[in-house]
Amino acid sequence: MKKQDNYKIQVCDVYKTFNLIFDKPHTLKERFIKSKIRKKQTFEALKNININITEGEMVAIIGNNGSGKSTLLKLISKIIYPSKGKIITSGKVTSLLELGAGFHADFTGRENIYFNASIFGLTKKEIDKRINDIIEFSELNEFIDLPVRTYSSGMYMRLAFSIAIHVDAEILLFDEILAVGDQHFQQKCFNKLEEIKNNNKTIVVVTHNLDSVVELCNRTIWLDKGAIRMDGPSKEVVTEYLKECE
Repeated sequence: MKKQDNYKIQVCDVYKTFNLIFDKPHTLKERFIKSKIRKKQTFEALKNININITEGEMVAIIGNNGSGKSTLLKLISKIIYPSKGKIITSGKVTSLLELGAGFHADFTGRENIYFNASIFGLTKKEIDKRINDIIEFSELNEFIDLPVRTYSSGMYMRLAFSIAIHVDAEILLFDEILAVGDQHFQQKCFNKLEEIKNNNKTIVVVTHNLDSVVELCNRTIWLDKGAIRMDGPSKEVVTEYLKECE
């Protein structure tokens, strides 16, 4: 597969299979006795996925739980790798896939900004220039020097999202992170995503918030049992998805 200049993400003939092991031994004796009789089964989480996403697109991935949405994002972000097929990304990628991932519970919010942003490739000097903007956007000024283990899930999300949008990535991946937090901050996040999209950044969002999908995303991909059921304009795809759910 050749990289196309106008594509920021290319997913070509991708399959992802997981091995499931039943009757897993818990003791050394069980391991010895059951080593030859353990039941194994393969689970095909994704099958024959082909997606091309261009610069400036904001794409939603929807579907029922277990349809492969989060697995696809993890593949694009290279947390896991395909069993078959290939994925090419062009540009710096930042992902927010699990609440609090990359945070150290005993570090303060400020310390975690430096720690987390450095994972995304920023130098200390670059973080120094952005830290006030990160704190201001998160609205955690009075809590920023407390250990993050004292934070609520909403506060975690505020800090994580604020860091992710300030690392100047060309591709941003979000998995249900916007489902956490109050209405005010959710709307603030949606507005920021709109601004980022207008700056020609590529955004892929996994979400069950279908109203936001129609409002923000110009394209939606519907996954069903690990395969693409529909890929097209968000309003059309969401309409068909809702018919299926009735």
